[in-house]
Amino acid sequence: MEDAIILVIAPNEDGRKFVDQLMYRKKSFAILTNNRAEEKMYQKMGVKNVVRIDTFMTKKWIVPQIAVDKIYIFESSLNLSCRYLQICRPWTSQEIYIVTRFWSPRGIYRGMGADHVVYTKNGDVEFLLER
Repeated sequence: MEDAIILVIAPNEDGRKFVDQLMYRKKSFAILTNNRAEEKMYQKMGVKNVVRIDTFMTKKWIVPQIAVDKIYIFESSLNLSCRYLQICRPWTSQEIYIVTRFWSPRGIYRGMGADHVVYTKNGDVEFLLER
């Protein structure tokens, strides 16, 4: 997938550190968010592609016109992460990673289509960019 972009849902500090790494490595990526404040914050950070989506309106969940490569979802809550997973799974046949600080939701995420559930204590998941 030459022109495919990495999609990141990063509503927390761990996600922001990951986005910093993507920018540092000059990777092609987009941020997906469901709120205006987060959208503005990422734009101020210099992220060029920030997409805001209404996570409650299922009729507005349109597959993007761009090719989506891997997806990284940084967990802020189980419900919201599951919603993002439900939205994004049809967008790619590539791997979807859920990054969490909690052990309990592994089975739930895998059952909903996540390929990998990565547990982290310190939020350092830069190694995922080597894959």
